[in-house]
Amino acid sequence: MKVKIRPVDPKDFKSIWLIERLSFKTPYSRSLLRYLMQCSHVFLVAELEGKVVGYVCGVIERREQVLGHIFSIAVHPEYRRMRIGTALMIEAMNMLRRRGAQKIYLECRVSNIAAIKLYEKLGFRVTKRIKSYYRDGEDAYIMELEL
Repeated sequence: MKVKIRPVDPKDFKSIWLIERLSFKTPYSRSLLRYLMQCSHVFLVAELEGKVVGYVCGVIERREQVLGHIFSIAVHPEYRRMRIGTALMIEAMNMLRRRGAQKIYLECRVSNIAAIKLYEKLGFRVTKRIKSYYRDGEDAYIMELEL
């Protein structure tokens, strides 16, 4: 089975919304997800046999340097551990790099060991811990990758 990584299409919303709700304790709202689909610099989906099974979104931020910020990545629970998240991240990172990003960063729950391992495998390192970052009070790691 070959995973296809492609730009998001508005018709993908229903699948992305399902993946979002299955993946996060406090999922993004429908309106925020629609906004991200329309306004993110990078919003990609993973498609397997015609079915959307994952997504990643991010933006370019211009500060003292050009940063890529991965807002969210999720893979449907039935399709995890198939390297789909890796494929999504690699393509998103490449797109952010092509848009001028010198560094990419993201936030991750300190309890999300699978995600932390994925990001570390891709070269990200924990640079900071933010207390009570999430609505339920859990801390977040800021993880960064120098390009």
